[in-house]
Amino acid sequence: MSRPDRHPDVEYAVELGHKEVIFETLADAAPVALSAALAQGRAYLDVLVHSEGGADWYGGDDAAELYRDDPEASVFDRIELRATSLGRVP
Repeated sequence: MSRPDRHPDVEYAVELGHKEVIFETLADAAPVALSAALAQGRAYLDVLVHSEGGADWYGGDDAAELYRDDPEASVFDRIELRATSLGRVP
């Protein structure tokens, strides 16, 4: 059985300009974050976890333990994307 692509207590946030956009799946958030990184040189994809079950789904037992240590953390995991266009490669 494969793991579902979303959990109701896990969201992904990408800042676009001065606006934060929330996605339900990593598959939806990742291309937006990459586009933002290409436009700005760097972007963050923040993982927002709202329950111990969501933390377990996201990263297993270790993540659930981290959640228990600080359930009020605003960002559970921050992923930095850096992108630089190198131009055409012959």
